[in-house]
Amino acid sequence: MQKKFIFGVFSLLMVGCATPPPKNPNNLCAVFEQHHDWYVAAKEAQQKWGAPKHVLMSIMFQESSFKHDAAPPMEYFLGFIPIGRASSAYGYSQAKTMTWQDYIAKSGNGGADRDDFADAIDFMGWFVYNTHKVNGVSKWDGYGQYLNYHEGWTGYRRGTYKSKKWLINTAQKVKKRAGRYGAQLKKCESELDKSWLQRLFS
Repeated sequence: MQKKFIFGVFSLLMVGCATPPPKNPNNLCAVFEQHHDWYVAAKEAQQKWGAPKHVLMSIMFQESSFKHDAAPPMEYFLGFIPIGRASSAYGYSQAKTMTWQDYIAKSGNGGADRDDFADAIDFMGWFVYNTHKVNGVSKWDGYGQYLNYHEGWTGYRRGTYKSKKWLINTAQKVKKRAGRYGAQLKKCESELDKSWLQRLFS
């Protein structure tokens, strides 16, 4: 009984420690002001992989709405017997298990977790970097990058997205959001770059 109680308290504490989604996800300045550590992580990903912060954040918003434990809906047999999820996608980046394992093996980030923002944004930076390397898509091209992110590098080369009008429309949304995010970031980036002490007295 005591062990169950301790486990229950621990579980509640873990849930309480989970980073909540941004209150205003449509404004990148507001997102980074609420979660300044996200800005630091996104900046590090850009410096490491050359993947623009606003493109990474636009793709992440589309994939998970910035929820750390986002996952595809459960599927049911006969309408009520759970048989699992449509895919193994999970976390901020909605990376599938095999792709995440490939990232860990090739990036050297051995302890990475999909529900950790810093790891997720680094994974996305790695993916954008490799999309540019493999398929020649600009790291600044939110449209092309999202199509690769969704279809995979081989699928993109085969043009699998061309028969998916809904996906093309979604990629256009990602592109527009990235443009909006980029414009917003220009107005607040200098403030975000200040140290916590500078921001405290500014």
